Amino acid sequence: MADYYETLEVQRDATPEEIKKAYRQKALKYHPDKNPGDKEAESRFKEISEAYEVLSDEKKRQIYDRHGKDAVQGGMHGGGAGGFASMDEALRTFMGAFGGQGGDSIFENLFGGGGGGGHSARRQGASKRVNITVSFEEAARGADKELAITNYITCSACRGKGAASPKDIKKCTRCHGQGQVIEQRGFFSMSMACPQCHGEGQVITDPCKSCRGEGVVKEKQHVKIHIPAGVDSGMRLKMGGYGDAGMGGGPAGDLYVFIQVEPHEIFEREGDDILLDLPISFTEAALGCKKEVPSLFNHVCRITIPEGTQNSKIFRVKGEGMPNVHGHGKGDLLVKIFVETPSKLSERQKELLREFSLLESPANLPKRKGFLDKIKGLFA
Repeated sequence: MADYYETLEVQRDATPEEIKKAYRQKALKYHPDKNPGDKEAESRFKEISEAYEVLSDEKKRQIYDRHGKDAVQGGMHGGGAGGFASMDEALRTFMGAFGGQGGDSIFENLFGGGGGGGHSARRQGASKRVNITVSFEEAARGADKELAITNYITCSACRGKGAASPKDIKKCTRCHGQGQVIEQRGFFSMSMACPQCHGEGQVITDPCKSCRGEGVVKEKQHVKIHIPAGVDSGMRLKMGGYGDAGMGGGPAGDLYVFIQVEPHEIFEREGDDILLDLPISFTEAALGCKKEVPSLFNHVCRITIPEGTQNSKIFRVKGEGMPNVHGHGKGDLLVKIFVETPSKLSERQKELLREFSLLESPANLPKRKGFLDKIKGLFA
């Protein structure tokens, strides 16, 4: 086997932190649970674990630096001159390198979280989701709301320990406080949460009466939230730390507030712009006029409609739209013209319209003339 320093790819004057970092990276790469059936990876895992076992111990490292491998291998877990003899020994070294580091538990590094790491393992509390409905106006202006939610909070009686008193917390006799045990699965040894203490590393002999040993209790809380101006349906707000209490001193979960905006009677939203349909009469469209239209912000906007305005024409009023939720100004108010055809005409009105139709010319109706010309071209 290569020199221990070469095995871990560190310099001979490497610090303990550098040695541990190098070992962790390689151990995660060659761990047998990540390389099932790979004999080469299994052998490599044993080699790097043996190197770390020596170099992480100050006394063993000094002996190795002076006298070489033979001087330290004889006392390594009974492995004799050949170093580590079994995967169990390598896995124990692995657990020692990853255990007792708070959030850096074996399972969090190797499998992405979820394993136990002793009673001191810090686990974040569960996050919550709530839905809230706001009016169109509240979405435009912003609003302050109060939500009633039920969360798990840290039990005040036992301060989250789950025991009636500190003396009622005992070290687990099966895993000896490690929270992990090693079990043989065929040719491989696997580390898993201790079934006796469920990965906590300790057991409670007399549970707290208030929380029944859970360390947390349910409580209804009132949370004040600010809805920023410009929110839209489907957006969510994150309230950090407003979820369930964490375990083992871990942080609380988060509260996610999902927004639903009620529709408005006359306004519609398109991005940061607001759309408004404005009905006008046939004569207003033909002769032109001035109109006052409502704004979402309680004031009147004046627009000029020129002669000959066609149906669906859009007039833009700058800065009268929805505020951008990220603070990048406001959208516009888009006024869409709807020319209303008169109905229930009196005889006099009909008479005047007939007279008017006799005075119409192609110049008055350019779109109709162009349409008729195209039809003639199709059948020519």
